[in-house]
Amino acid sequence: MDDSKSLLGEAYDLCQEGEYTLALEYYDLVLFKDPKNLMALIDKGVTLQNLGKYRQAIKCYDKVLEIDPRNKTTLVNKGSALHSIRKYHDAIDCYDMALEIDSKYAMAIVYKGLSLGELGLLKQAIKCFNDALRIDKKYDLALNNKAMALQLLKANDKLKPKLQKP
Repeated sequence: MDDSKSLLGEAYDLCQEGEYTLALEYYDLVLFKDPKNLMALIDKGVTLQNLGKYRQAIKCYDKVLEIDPRNKTTLVNKGSALHSIRKYHDAIDCYDMALEIDSKYAMAIVYKGLSLGELGLLKQAIKCFNDALRIDKKYDLALNNKAMALQLLKANDKLKPKLQKP
């Protein structure tokens, strides 16, 4: 096993133990030797995201996308980080790019639904959750958020004033 794989394995184990800051040091060691190591860049981004350092995570994802612009996982990760800093439209753009690569990517569809929901576009969000459930009928994130969006939609309908006929 080469040195980079060993360091990445150690970093992964540290993340599993919640030792994110130490794991970042391992990713940096790998990236010092190989600045274009996609696995290290992606995992460093995820680790930064776990620490709430979303802008730094986005920078890691951007480096990956410079090397591999069709990396659908990285596009979804970047979208998730953008969502976390309330850049919902930018997040949706990332999910749409991932869906151009793989139209059946259920995670991208659900995450797009989450961002649409945050923008108050509940009907569009529910459509995304339904689309994801057609791909994976047991996708918990889609099931739970569809139920929540339906409840919000129902509550919003009750709040709207009823038009009265003259």
